[in-house]
Amino acid sequence: MRREHFTLHVSNVDWVETDEEPRKPSVSIDFTGPASMLRERLTGSDDEVLDAGETDVALRLQEPLDEDAAGVVSVTNRITGDFILELNEEADDVLRFIRAARGYGEQANDDDGRYEVEIRLDDEPFVSYDKRTFLVYDDEGSLLRQHSLIPSGVEL
Repeated sequence: MRREHFTLHVSNVDWVETDEEPRKPSVSIDFTGPASMLRERLTGSDDEVLDAGETDVALRLQEPLDEDAAGVVSVTNRITGDFILELNEEADDVLRFIRAARGYGEQANDDDGRYEVEIRLDDEPFVSYDKRTFLVYDDEGSLLRQHSLIPSGVEL
């Protein structure tokens, strides 16, 4: 699968800069490549679609963090460590999304996810996850805790 097969759309993040009521940030990832390949990656060994707890979302910077830094957003299978999907995004846009998720989490019930990820195949929703964690790594692979979304009580 190629990164160009994925398009990312973000919603509910503008409230962070306007002091509006917090809303759960959401990201929709549209896939335009061979659907069977992505379906296979999103399916566990039991032939069931992976649930939210079996996936991880991260941003890996491709250069030192500055205003124009680029990065790769990835969703991985937590059990196998295999990449499910990757796509290129501007680091500032992703960090803004994480700030919105952090702000929403401060206002929401602890049991709720801090943000939602929807993966779409053939213009149709395939899977949706409520997530609480979004890890950010620098260009050398070190975790940037201050930029990551890590729920309290989680030890990494």
